[in-house]
Amino acid sequence: MSPAANIDGQRGQRVRIVGTGLIGTSLGMALSRAGFPVSLDDPSPTAAALARDLGAGALAVTVATAPDVVVVAAPPDVVAAVAAAELARWPDAVVTDVASVKGAVLATLREAGADLSRYVGSHPMAGRERSGAMAAQGDLFEGRSWVVAPGPEASAGAVDLVRQIAEAVGPVVLVMTPGEHDAAVAAVSHVPQIAASLVASRLRDLPSSAVALSGQGIRDVTRIAASDPGMWTQILAGNAPAVRAVLESLAAELAAVLDALRHLETDPGEGSVGARAALARAVADGNAGHALIPGKHGAAPTTYATVVVLVPDEPGALGRLLQDVGEAGVNMEDLRLEHGIGQPFGLAELSVLPAAAQPLTTALRSLGWPVHE
Repeated sequence: MSPAANIDGQRGQRVRIVGTGLIGTSLGMALSRAGFPVSLDDPSPTAAALARDLGAGALAVTVATAPDVVVVAAPPDVVAAVAAAELARWPDAVVTDVASVKGAVLATLREAGADLSRYVGSHPMAGRERSGAMAAQGDLFEGRSWVVAPGPEASAGAVDLVRQIAEAVGPVVLVMTPGEHDAAVAAVSHVPQIAASLVASRLRDLPSSAVALSGQGIRDVTRIAASDPGMWTQILAGNAPAVRAVLESLAAELAAVLDALRHLETDPGEGSVGARAALARAVADGNAGHALIPGKHGAAPTTYATVVVLVPDEPGALGRLLQDVGEAGVNMEDLRLEHGIGQPFGLAELSVLPAAAQPLTTALRSLGWPVHE
């Protein structure tokens, strides 16, 4: 039976998931809820049994039927070998993987002589700072992006089947070539991880009094710095060419900033002509890049106004604020919380459309909320 023959648009495709960590278990939970028969396999019987107990599917050893599609959710450094083994074991199944690097996996499978008509790389752009089955969530992929990255040898039926599996768990599915994918994630995921880790590492030798000054800026920049070093070493090694290219460009711009700062430090007068422009240009270029990040629900970027409200750190306070925002007839586009140092309150930053900022401020103040200018 060819892979295309397995596609009937129904939820009857049998899915085998190899690897029951965060992504594999989350996918199993989501597909099981969507009505797909799911079987689970993992080198660790305990890990597979835990995923089963969490509702991700049945143990593969108890399933006699062959799968229609195999999802390899193994660690990045072994995903190609596991995908090759699954392609050989299940000659009628489509095989995909969820590794965050696509070109290296495809190249390894090609060198191994695997049947690439049945292999379609993919990558759900979802995750958490925590790993393992206990961190899994059945709604992990909802509202996220999922890249389907077929190689040139992949059959149309195989690509369609992988797309169906991805769409069934709630993400927006995008189709890219493996090279396009790797270049994109180097810029939007892999280099940001390095940047966050490097910035966070500067905190190690600071006195506690200095770290106590940490505000929302440092929290935003370093949020992903708590990621797993072992996993990220594998990811960065697998996408080394694309990551290197982005970092080299970043290093050149950082060198220009350093050069400007040196001039300002040693000769802030005539010797620093042009230095301030270099600094301003770096920040302005950042503004331009930030403005390109998609807005709400993936729509075109939108500029919002921010209304900052002082919220007491007590049960129900934030809930009352959100209720009052709703009763004011204002749709809140985003929300961030910043906690005061040693103070029993927080600052709620409410992002709204610019035209709604003043009416919301007036309404909240009339209800006794302290609103910052």
